[in-house]
Amino acid sequence: MSRQVRVYRSSRRQGMYLYVDLVEDMDRVPDALMKQFGRPVEVMELELHAGRKLARAEAAVVLERIAADGFFLQMPPSPETDAEAGAGA
Repeated sequence: MSRQVRVYRSSRRQGMYLYVDLVEDMDRVPDALMKQFGRPVEVMELELHAGRKLARAEAAVVLERIAADGFFLQMPPSPETDAEAGAGA
């Protein structure tokens, strides 16, 4: 399964991204989430399939959430995650 998606970054919180279907765009994103997210800033459009590598999310999970909910919200990494990543460097 693949899907054309659009990715937005949050204007309010660094590292927060919203993945949506290219055609539906923001139609199914709840208003309450958009208030927290702030002004969406378009980052890119891409064809997403289960085998595609993403930096901080599993593509298959992103596709499932978009199909079920109309969006996937990627939260910023926690400080602990960043510290663990730096420990091996």
